[in-house]
Amino acid sequence: WGALELLVFFAVVNVSVGLLGALAYFLTYVASFHLAYLFAIRIHGGLGFLGGVLVALKQTMGDSTVLKVPQVRMKAVPMLLLLLLALLRLPRRRRQHILASYGFGLLSSWIYLRFYQRHSRGRGDMSDHFAFATFFPEILQPVVGLVANLVHGVLVKVKVCRKTVKRYDVGAPSSITISLPGTDPQDAERRR
Repeated sequence: WGALELLVFFAVVNVSVGLLGALAYFLTYVASFHLAYLFAIRIHGGLGFLGGVLVALKQTMGDSTVLKVPQVRMKAVPMLLLLLLALLRLPRRRRQHILASYGFGLLSSWIYLRFYQRHSRGRGDMSDHFAFATFFPEILQPVVGLVANLVHGVLVKVKVCRKTVKRYDVGAPSSITISLPGTDPQDAERRR
């Protein structure tokens, strides 16, 4: 990434965290009519950007180990921090904006990197190791993958996202070997 791409990423994540947070707290106010949700909550972009950076590191570092004891891989760090923030929030009923900011940062950065980031091969990272379900433990991945695919299908229908197109390099060596009758070197030698 260059400086311009980092600036675009920073702007997309922080603006998204602000807009999603404002929408979430407005809807919470509409449901509860508690004015504190409109005027007392301050949404900060720092934790949202931290969530975005961890998603970008998951995309680039993937299965690399960041802690030896206990063994923690980079792909698990974003959700482990979300779980830690949720557990730290339990004793204090306040400060839910911290959890919301971080969660919205995770979500908005994943959406940007998955579907909209420009690079030499087009837009987004449609690789299987960066699917939304891979952020969750393996036991939950089938269920999360099903829900994520349903949401993606709806977003494709309303033209918010594009349909996933798999690209294959035809010139790349293949692991598939086709053996036609009569092409075996021993058969050719026998015929001579």
